[in-house]
Amino acid sequence: MKKTLFTALAALTFAVTATAAPLLPPAIPTVKADVLKVNNRPAEKDRLFRSDAVEKQIKEIVKQLTNVRLAWMFVNCYPNTIDTTVHYEEKDADGLPDTFVYTGDIHAMWLRDSGAQVFPYVKLAPQDKHLKSMLAGVILRQLKCINIDPYANAFNKEPNPNGGWMLDMTDMKPELHERKWEIDSLCYVLRLAYEYWTVTGDDSIFGASWLQAVQNILATFRDQQHKDGNKGKYHFERKTNRQLDTMSNNGWGAPVKPVGLIASAFRPSDDATTFLFLIPSNFMAVTQLRHAAEILTKVNQRTDLAAQCTALADEVQQALYKYAINIHPKYGPIYAFEVDGFGNQLLMDDANVPSLLAMAYLGDVPVSDPIYQNTRRFVWSEDNPYFFRGKAGEGIGGPHVGHNMPWPMSIMMKAFTSTDDAEIKACIEMLMRTDAGTGFMHESFNKDDATNFTREWFAWQNTLFGELIIKLVNEGKLDLLNSITIQ
Repeated sequence: MKKTLFTALAALTFAVTATAAPLLPPAIPTVKADVLKVNNRPAEKDRLFRSDAVEKQIKEIVKQLTNVRLAWMFVNCYPNTIDTTVHYEEKDADGLPDTFVYTGDIHAMWLRDSGAQVFPYVKLAPQDKHLKSMLAGVILRQLKCINIDPYANAFNKEPNPNGGWMLDMTDMKPELHERKWEIDSLCYVLRLAYEYWTVTGDDSIFGASWLQAVQNILATFRDQQHKDGNKGKYHFERKTNRQLDTMSNNGWGAPVKPVGLIASAFRPSDDATTFLFLIPSNFMAVTQLRHAAEILTKVNQRTDLAAQCTALADEVQQALYKYAINIHPKYGPIYAFEVDGFGNQLLMDDANVPSLLAMAYLGDVPVSDPIYQNTRRFVWSEDNPYFFRGKAGEGIGGPHVGHNMPWPMSIMMKAFTSTDDAEIKACIEMLMRTDAGTGFMHESFNKDDATNFTREWFAWQNTLFGELIIKLVNEGKLDLLNSITIQ
């Protein structure tokens, strides 16, 4: 959706209410604490979920930030997921917490987005039982979703035979909003569950639903290795003029040669893959299978399932070493974005996470990995066909939105994975300059005109911005943030 800045600056005053959404930031308050009052959050009565720990965290960060505009953006963005997307029930029919999380302007729950949206709050769970229960509810709802259909990426809150993409030519069910098979959908569930368990020590979520979900994940990953002449159980076609919304070859996708990697019909952007072995998602699968094995061993005493997870992780990792690396004439060894096992490789990166740039953020490779560093230089350059640089800003985009539309998510990933203070500062400044005055992150913006952006309400990117600011403060980068002069 294109948005144009309102040019009558005089109309913007401190009389704006908490529920208003000015298109330009308010004038700088004379008292920094006013940032907590003059913001673009919903009014308290309209917020879907409240966490005392989150509110305390907001106050602690704002108290330390001297750049009022940055503080204002943090206040808007960090709580956006719980303010606007979390639908929490303390007890479901089984007496367990249940949390359904909208992605934002689409009222459905993506496994990936929901896992990423609430992830930055997990560290606060030990301080807030209400928040902890809500997070447990997200994981339990995700496990239920996997057990309904491990190939689906997005789900309805309640079964709806007329909702979502029911006309797609795949094995749709009323519980599904969309059925695009993406490796990372399952990985994000494991990532959230592992982080929650590590931080809280609560193993109550790892019951029968968890064990069934792990078995479904293993079966799905193995099926999508396409071994023994098997093209897998998954097929998908959509009647559309948008080529990236459907799969080629009558719904089965491009051929792959079985080499141990896992096929992903779609990318984290929900766009179809060109070559089905999507490298960043396979890296993420390795990490999260190992996390699952640790839980299965220490909590469930299911060493049999743990061994299966570890064996599959080892197999995929060995295949990555053999097939994922490209010797680039300019950058040296880099990771390809997609491969097919026949020797074909696609060299690019997409802003959506997991991406090549984000692999160090997710913990799938060390930041110091020389191949990752080469890859990082490649993806943040015009040698990456989906890197765009213009008057407003620069970053990685993707075919989901199209040419000349970098995503703030990529700028955040650059900052998350940087060891260079000047680079980090430049990323934060770019994020501040490209919000179109709304105080929120968007899906993408035009490289030459940040007021031309997509998705006014995209909770994942908002909460991710908050996660980034907290990380920088906690890592001793407060002086860096306070050196920013943009207002």
